[in-house]
Amino acid sequence: MKQVQVAAVSYLNTKPLLYGVKRSEALLANTVIHEGYPSKIAQDLLSGKAHVGLVPVAILPQLNNYTLITDFCIGATQAVASVCLFSKVPIEQVTTILLDYQSRSSINLCRVLLRHYWQKDVQLVAANEHFIEAIDGTTAGVIIGDRALTALQHYPYVYDLAEHWIAYSGLPFVFAAWVCTATDLPQGWEATFNTANAVGFEHLPAVIAENNFPDYDLYRYYTQNISYRLDAAKLQGLNRYLELLKSMPPLPW
Repeated sequence: MKQVQVAAVSYLNTKPLLYGVKRSEALLANTVIHEGYPSKIAQDLLSGKAHVGLVPVAILPQLNNYTLITDFCIGATQAVASVCLFSKVPIEQVTTILLDYQSRSSINLCRVLLRHYWQKDVQLVAANEHFIEAIDGTTAGVIIGDRALTALQHYPYVYDLAEHWIAYSGLPFVFAAWVCTATDLPQGWEATFNTANAVGFEHLPAVIAENNFPDYDLYRYYTQNISYRLDAAKLQGLNRYLELLKSMPPLPW
């Protein structure tokens, strides 16, 4: 393999992971990095356009052969802040939920919680890029990423999906993980990539300075909301989520 094609989510939550990757001369010599929103990155890995991707874990059942690589993920052990169900009314009154077109893991997490935690039947709608404007009345919406952080101050009812998953399952949640579908990565590449993922956490002030975002405290986001280590508890939560997802019909889109 001459070059490793790496696809990564472009949200703020990946910036600490990518900080060192983008500064590693050893990696950049044989690695091409491209970024996009989660559902796009998922498609890149599924189609073979990418060899490695920081992808929504909801796509794992669609992959024939894959390996979880690195010690890192996009996870949560408490409220994550950037994956929420937003509404103008309490969830008991919600009749329709718009599902963020940029998402895979989070919209399926919402489905799992609706069935097993809230035990509520609502109409689920595939949202378009202007869907946030349509959140009104009894129509709620799942918003993820940086747009969710901005939306936190604008809705009276905000249901943090990580927080409610933990209340339901007692386990952490993994939204995205580094997944590799290639079998011929260059020798030593994975170890170098893992080391590079850790660099940003030693330089958080620099990461934050590079990503000006007035709508939310990024230090809090990176040190409290997002939990980046892919440990045994997160793997247990991931497996539980995939088990529940397997029992549900796939989304029709």
